[in-house]
Amino acid sequence: MSESMDPTTAEQIDRCNETGRTPVVFVHGLWLLPNSWDRWAAVFEEAGYTALTPGWPDDPETVEEAKANPEVFAKKTIGQVADHFAEIIGGLENKPAVIGHSFGGLLTQMLAGRGLSAVSVAVDPAPFRGVLPLPISALKAASPVLGNPANRHRAVPLTYEQFRFAFANAVSEDEAKELYETYAVPTSGAPLFQAAAANLNPWTEAKVDTKNPDRGPLLIISGEKDHTVPWAIANASYKKQERNEAVTEIVEIPNRGHALTIDSGWREVAETALAFVQRFANAHEPQPAGSALAATR
Repeated sequence: MSESMDPTTAEQIDRCNETGRTPVVFVHGLWLLPNSWDRWAAVFEEAGYTALTPGWPDDPETVEEAKANPEVFAKKTIGQVADHFAEIIGGLENKPAVIGHSFGGLLTQMLAGRGLSAVSVAVDPAPFRGVLPLPISALKAASPVLGNPANRHRAVPLTYEQFRFAFANAVSEDEAKELYETYAVPTSGAPLFQAAAANLNPWTEAKVDTKNPDRGPLLIISGEKDHTVPWAIANASYKKQERNEAVTEIVEIPNRGHALTIDSGWREVAETALAFVQRFANAHEPQPAGSALAATR
């Protein structure tokens, strides 16, 4: 076990390999922790998969710990986190489905581009190099980080008002406050700066191999009212990905913001993801990790 692999993740890998079931690896994004996937993990477990909810390197166990020690998030880069998840997948005996939200959705596409996933679902995914739209709402959502260049090397929290705009604009005030208290933590500023400069930097880590024939099927899910990753960004990602020979699909969930994976309507999104995964990765017939899933549109 490497130093970046926490005991909880190592235990999840061992459990997954013991069950022989198809793994589903969940990848969270900025300002959230692995607990944001707990209900999703239960749904996929009930469907016959084995769920893994790893953190990013050094993620605290709880929201309380994260708020007490925000500095642990600082300086984590997209490439570092992608390599961390690649190492986790490398420990699995069967090729996993990978599901990610926001920057986790970007990481999901990066992992798929490396041929590491049997099937992938990217929910409101952050943009990668070649995705050009930059809506005003996305700039505003990112402004708590991008507004200060020094934040590249810091851990940055969101105020409630910032969270309300970026995540919880499509739910009630009461639910928005509950989501903020339950899930919101500080985050590394580095990935936002990397994504913002991706189209100016040929060597950026925020890039995806969309042409790899071993990418496997990919679904992009977009929340209709998402301020942080509006349809223009999600659809531009889809347009880049659909050139791949594997199945590429996009679906828009009506009346949902960036908190669609954690808010009161989470189950609709989870079941949309599950239905796609079930089309290509049977829960009881896992695919060896060394093979590629051949799927054509």
